[in-house]
Amino acid sequence: MPEPTPAASPRRTRLNAADRRASILAAATEVFAEAGYQRAKMSDVAGRVGVSEPVVFQNFGSKAAVFAAVLDTAALRATQMMREWAAASGSTGAWLTQFLAPDHLTQVHARGTLSVLFSDAMALAADPTIARAARNANQAVAEVLTELLARGQQDGSVRPDLDPATAAWWLLSLLASQGFRHAASSEAERVEAGLAEMTLRLLTTPERS
Repeated sequence: MPEPTPAASPRRTRLNAADRRASILAAATEVFAEAGYQRAKMSDVAGRVGVSEPVVFQNFGSKAAVFAAVLDTAALRATQMMREWAAASGSTGAWLTQFLAPDHLTQVHARGTLSVLFSDAMALAADPTIARAARNANQAVAEVLTELLARGQQDGSVRPDLDPATAAWWLLSLLASQGFRHAASSEAERVEAGLAEMTLRLLTTPERS
């Protein structure tokens, strides 16, 4: 009886330069969000893409440059999601109520999320490549928050006497300091709920929904 013919090995599709770079960025985003910058290995990124580690460095130059590029794409994703969520909520005030819910803020900072990237970036400001990318990413998020708050003033759900840009940075600061509160407070859940409610009172009108 003749031996069965071995199945042909699947041929790997060769990616063009742009697609390879995009694949590396997608894999790096996952690795950095899961492991954090310090523990993340470029060999893990390469393994997820199916390329050698030198290929990662050929595309970006350094680990810091990979992380900076990841921050750029993370900012784009975060701002797009905020715009879409706010649009689906009906008003900026309704969106803020959902956004500042303690359960959501806890999820936002969970390991594997985009917020981990922003938190890491703040701790790596000594590296000029990362510091520049972090500043640009946070500025992009602040600009979208400013836009949404200004829209809320138009729909009547955000207080008209607020400066939207200042309020946007207040929201960013609130998000960025959550890790400190959870580490320093023995009543973190109560503190988070109180801060969320206080922030809503400061930013929104009584008929915010």
